[in-house]
Amino acid sequence: MLSMPTLWIVFLINFIALGLVWIHVTRSYPNFTPARYMTAACFVLATGSVVGMLRVVINVELSLIGGGTLVVFACCLSAMGMYEFYGRRVPWTISFIVTGTAALGLTFFIFVVDSMAMRILVYSLAQLVPIALTLPLVTSTVGRRNPGARMAAVIACLIIAVYVVRSVAAIMGVGGELSLVHFNDFQAGLVLVFLSMTWNFAFLLMAIDRLRSEVENLALLDDLTGISNRRHLLQRMSEQCAISARTGEPFAVLAIDLDGFKAINDGHGHAAGDECLRRFSHVAQSRLRPGDLLARAGGDEFCVVMPGTTLREGAMIARHILEESRAVSEQGNADIKIAASIGVAQWTPQVGLYPERLIAAADVALYNAKKLGKDCYAVYEPVPEPAPETHLPAPGILRRIA
Repeated sequence: MLSMPTLWIVFLINFIALGLVWIHVTRSYPNFTPARYMTAACFVLATGSVVGMLRVVINVELSLIGGGTLVVFACCLSAMGMYEFYGRRVPWTISFIVTGTAALGLTFFIFVVDSMAMRILVYSLAQLVPIALTLPLVTSTVGRRNPGARMAAVIACLIIAVYVVRSVAAIMGVGGELSLVHFNDFQAGLVLVFLSMTWNFAFLLMAIDRLRSEVENLALLDDLTGISNRRHLLQRMSEQCAISARTGEPFAVLAIDLDGFKAINDGHGHAAGDECLRRFSHVAQSRLRPGDLLARAGGDEFCVVMPGTTLREGAMIARHILEESRAVSEQGNADIKIAASIGVAQWTPQVGLYPERLIAAADVALYNAKKLGKDCYAVYEPVPEPAPETHLPAPGILRRIA
């Protein structure tokens, strides 16, 4: 038969190792607060193992109550980490109720009614509850996107099933006699060291996937302005071209270049130029709709991708951006004006799956706006495909609008 001290030693070694891993995650990613709960859970469980092994120093009953209560609280901490991971309110009240009930139950069935079977029931149910509370999170639509969450859901179901079987077996006396410090062979086979560690590893996979996604998102943002960068722009345009080629739905693109930006840098310094870029980013973003993407293509060049938008609608948004820029310039530093020229183009079947063709069309309109006085926008209107026997017309019609 497997003795309780042996179980506590196994818990101690394994969860100290896991705790050290979570300490590394916590120090490397201080803003990832769920890692703090998991770190605490591992070391509380390790402490519970130590308390359980102190039976040679303190009263054996007290060591079992203290160790069991700490293990239950560690399970609650793990569940709270899961709630924090999904941005839900951490269930501190439920955790304290479960832990307190477990402590009282273990105490009662040691000192008042000596029943190993009931202690197993109390201990199992106290750990089953917080694990069951995590199932709606990891099985939700959001949760299933994460491979680690799917693994955590499977492991949680297995743990719950084993706890149920273990409790029923203890009450029905399956496997033989139970004593204060020894399990019978059947109960020993249901000890959840492996499953508990696997559940912890599943949460570690969830954390890795979340942190990887955050790093990928940072790689798509411009450091100075906080908007999307050129990499994200080209990615989004490729996606939109594929969607439009499949559905025929139009989308529009704005190519934007700030007027007189070099003079601002030369006359007021690069700090003023950086502030000008940030202010324009804020201005442009305020006039866009949900789903539109504003990106800094480089230097003082910006681009806007607008799904489901016609050329006329794109021109209207360009006009709103220019009007807002002028309004902000009038309120700010009189020496530093935010002005921009904008080219508007719309996806057509001729563009197909090649976003660079659409960018080139928007650039043609942008250069025309520059030539015609700046601080305005121009649209690129492609002409119908000519018949084979006719001469090729100009590639498009440019129209300048102040």
